[in-house]
Amino acid sequence: MADKILMKGNEAIAAAAIKAGCMHYFGYPITPQTEIAAYMAKVMPKIGGTFLQAESEIAAINMVYGVASAGKRVMTSSSSPGVSLKGEGLSYLAGSDLPALIVNVQRGGPGLGGIQPSQSDYFQSTRGGGHGDYHMIVLAPASVQEMAELTVKGFELADTYRMTAMILADGTMGQMMEPVSIDDLKVNPAPEKPWATTGTKMAREHNIVNSLSLVPEELEELNFKRYDRYKVIEENETMYEEYMVEDADIVLAAFGIAARVSKNAVDEARKLGIKAGLIRPITLWPFPKAPFKAAAEHAKAFISVELNMGQMIEDVILATESKRPVTLCNRAGGMIPDPAQVLNAIKEVNGGIA
Repeated sequence: MADKILMKGNEAIAAAAIKAGCMHYFGYPITPQTEIAAYMAKVMPKIGGTFLQAESEIAAINMVYGVASAGKRVMTSSSSPGVSLKGEGLSYLAGSDLPALIVNVQRGGPGLGGIQPSQSDYFQSTRGGGHGDYHMIVLAPASVQEMAELTVKGFELADTYRMTAMILADGTMGQMMEPVSIDDLKVNPAPEKPWATTGTKMAREHNIVNSLSLVPEELEELNFKRYDRYKVIEENETMYEEYMVEDADIVLAAFGIAARVSKNAVDEARKLGIKAGLIRPITLWPFPKAPFKAAAEHAKAFISVELNMGQMIEDVILATESKRPVTLCNRAGGMIPDPAQVLNAIKEVNGGIA
């Protein structure tokens, strides 16, 4: 096993992307993700890769579109308002069935908001991110090591299903430092991409990459086929972690830094004799419905712990089929709940359980 080194979460993402074979990065600086661009600016020229600070987020995502069309592993990163600017390009990528990796290290909003960590882009990412009917694969790391591992996973899933994958982290995950191993990351090589626009070399028909479809019957068929592929992803690619859920009366749902806080609160609740547990979604889309549905058979209540005004809670309610009450424990605007707040929420719910 290779030695671990101390890295920021943002740096781990950049290093893992290069390990995964990403040789092309296009971005624009915005707090709290700028270290990704800074790392790429330093390293990419040394390895023969491409780093380009675009004139805007809109330009960056369209450069990603171009490189993805050529079949290369490509990446961009930003933070909340910057990702909003990329929204049209994300929809074009989906409409053209192009694989790419997008990183959103979230900050507080709406608008310019603040530079402190948030999870308020959950709706934006899990419901598409731009216009039209489509999804992105959304991965939510809860450690610096996972920042690296899910970056590699994101590239591989994007290639496998010919769609955009997103790392949805909060500012805390991007800025915190932990030991991480990059050399031990397992990377599968990129598959052949016969659809790519690499030049025909007089050996095949022209490939065309385009999201425009003016015949409504054809566009409908494309959307139906795309959603058939999404069903396969929902069946095969959901990822989650369960912690003390087997006998839990109260089950917490949380991702990212909120999950780390929640796990501490679960431990403290258990010391008090309260049977609490945690389900941590790792894929936010596809959302891991199965463990919540199963937990709803024995748990008496659920608490969604979030750094926003309540977004993932809607998916928890849907996954549990409203069989049990679901309440919200949250902070917003860049604030993070501490274990004591989450523990108090568990106590309050426990006091209302007959």
